[in-house]
Amino acid sequence: MIEITPSFSVDERELQFDYIRASGPGGQNVNKVATAVQLRFDITNSPSLASDHKGRLIRLSGKRVNTDGVLLIEAKRFRTQEQNREDAIQRLTELVRKSFEKPKVRTKTKPTKASKERRLNQKKKRGETKRTRSDSQNFE
Repeated sequence: MIEITPSFSVDERELQFDYIRASGPGGQNVNKVATAVQLRFDITNSPSLASDHKGRLIRLSGKRVNTDGVLLIEAKRFRTQEQNREDAIQRLTELVRKSFEKPKVRTKTKPTKASKERRLNQKKKRGETKRTRSDSQNFE
């Protein structure tokens, strides 16, 4: 079980790990050893996530989710398979943790009476400036 929050955890059987060759550091091992990790997590069919969490997680994940609702996280930062596996799990837990935060509801506000008056005064002042310009051009 992977603990996301103290009250919520994801079963490791819901995760699928594939190991591939990574580009980048690794010396001679880079062409021999499959150190990069691809973590797949099926969001849409996950029994541990509620439907509102699934929607938020898909939105947060962006391009990392395919059309089937499977999240793909690629980790190739480290030289060892185990470190990359831990990195992928850590990134998944951060994403799921963020999906638990409910977005704040925006409350509509109206402009105050004073701000309306300031706006109208500025418009009148600007109009007056333009009017005086056209008057001065007629005298030339």
